[in-house]
Amino acid sequence: MTIKTTGTVRIIAGEWRGRRLPVPDLPGLRPSGDRSRETLFNWLQSHLRGADCLDLFAGTGVLGLEAVSRGAASAVLVENARRAAEQLRANVSQLSAKEVSPRIKVVEADALQWLKDQPEAGFDLVFIDPPFGQSLATAALLALQQGQILRPGGLVYLEIARSEPFPPLARGWESVKEKTLGEVQMHLLRFFLPAAESNS
Repeated sequence: MTIKTTGTVRIIAGEWRGRRLPVPDLPGLRPSGDRSRETLFNWLQSHLRGADCLDLFAGTGVLGLEAVSRGAASAVLVENARRAAEQLRANVSQLSAKEVSPRIKVVEADALQWLKDQPEAGFDLVFIDPPFGQSLATAALLALQQGQILRPGGLVYLEIARSEPFPPLARGWESVKEKTLGEVQMHLLRFFLPAAESNS
């Protein structure tokens, strides 16, 4: 089946530098722009090598794919929309990433439900760039903490609309970096186990 697309998104650096991937024509799909990704991956440059990454609400998957292109060990791309997930699989195939499986895995599932079903402590870096205005960022942070999906010291990149309130951080989270670009808020967070839990 041919998937209707609207433009492309470009991988900026690394193994697949300059590769352009089709963007499916779906309501609410909003790929992170080049400028915000340049900022994000400047923040992450010392954390990517060998990291296991999770791209929730993956959409085009460009955050997870950019991470692997730049040296991350693996990425799981979770996307609920069937057509977007199909395009993700096509994009992974286009990058010849299947030849180096299991570096990249596409999962068609509801991101929040998928988080609830995961075993503990599997990821070093999580990207959360959900559709705006649906309170999904707050729910995803809560699910990450309750499921202990992040390894201690793991990082979360959160992208929300400029107009949205920043989610309240529960115990165990700290803000590392933040920036506003245009209509987008960018936040890099670190998760750590409180002392009482880490010593138990």
